[in-house]
Amino acid sequence: MKAMILAAGRGERMGYLTRDNPKPLISVKGKPLIEWHLEKLSATGFKDVVINVCYLPQIIKNFVGDGSTWQLNVTYSEENPILETAGGIKNALPIIGKEPFAVINADIFSDFDYSKLRLINLNNSSDGHLVLVLNPEHNLAGDFGLLENNYLVKNSKTLYTFSGIAVYHPRFFNGIEAGVKMQLLPLLNSSISKSLIKGELFKGVWSDIGTPERLKIVNNRD
Repeated sequence: MKAMILAAGRGERMGYLTRDNPKPLISVKGKPLIEWHLEKLSATGFKDVVINVCYLPQIIKNFVGDGSTWQLNVTYSEENPILETAGGIKNALPIIGKEPFAVINADIFSDFDYSKLRLINLNNSSDGHLVLVLNPEHNLAGDFGLLENNYLVKNSKTLYTFSGIAVYHPRFFNGIEAGVKMQLLPLLNSSISKSLIKGELFKGVWSDIGTPERLKIVNNRD
């Protein structure tokens, strides 16, 4: 299974921290965010990683290189202008290929075991598998519900937050054209309404490093 790290965003809410430095290279607990992901992917058996870049791409490419530092084979999917999440993934599909693949947001910090992603089997009845987490303070309303059969629903008494960790089948993106700017949520809502997306609830360490305040909280946490 290949993995894709979403690293194209500017991270404007981070203010001065991303003025001259791309968000994936922000230091969390003494290490750039993207390095945490690369280390975990390598340690859990992944070999081929695609990284999409747009904002300050050369800085990311200079740091990661070809991935050999982490015993990985890293290739880049460049965007200009930025294509948002769904558009960015669609743009990278020629590199990713025709098999299910893992996708991880570069700007999250967690202790989720990436080896579990390689065990997810997307058969003909499922186009994606999302890892959900308990709702953080910045998203108390949640995103999706989770049924007992592991299918996601849009409306439920209990909603959880999408972690930014998932496995998708390339066919999930068949409905959009390459090079078109598009967010992920419309695709997810459409597929969830057709019972095509499954998921799981993860209750371990997880944080979306979306603001300087959240970064400070994570760095101060034991």
